[in-house]
Amino acid sequence: MSYTVDFKNVSAVGLESSPVAKALAGLRANEARYFINKFKHVFIVVPAAESRETLDYVNRILKEERGIQFAAKPLETSRFQVENIKFAYVFYEDGRAGKIRKKVNVGHPRERCHFSMYQFPGFPYTKRKSILERRGKHELFCRIANGLCTGARQCRMLC
Repeated sequence: MSYTVDFKNVSAVGLESSPVAKALAGLRANEARYFINKFKHVFIVVPAAESRETLDYVNRILKEERGIQFAAKPLETSRFQVENIKFAYVFYEDGRAGKIRKKVNVGHPRERCHFSMYQFPGFPYTKRKSILERRGKHELFCRIANGLCTGARQCRMLC
């Protein structure tokens, strides 16, 4: 059963088995807000048990292009296309969330997938372009964690 993520009233529906369900729900809501604001697209997640095709796609990309395999249990997935970009998300029980972004260009012989990984706490393994972007993600996770992190030096982020 799919679930439309509401970023105004953050809920941990579908993430209850995670020890960091509140933080993972905040991350999911932040992604929903991004897609509503930028693309006017509603962010919908599906339980991992009902979305085997998306899990297989993400696992294949991670294994072939990055050599990564996760032992954590996937809780929810989301897969969609907005404009000329395909997105696939997987939210894991241990607090990780993976995103695969692939541009769709007609006539381009080889497309690369860009993989981002967020982990809570001390989350940041992701391809980022600027320190300002890192600062924004750090501030978001500090707010979600309700003061778990008290500053940049303690959680090793560059702020």
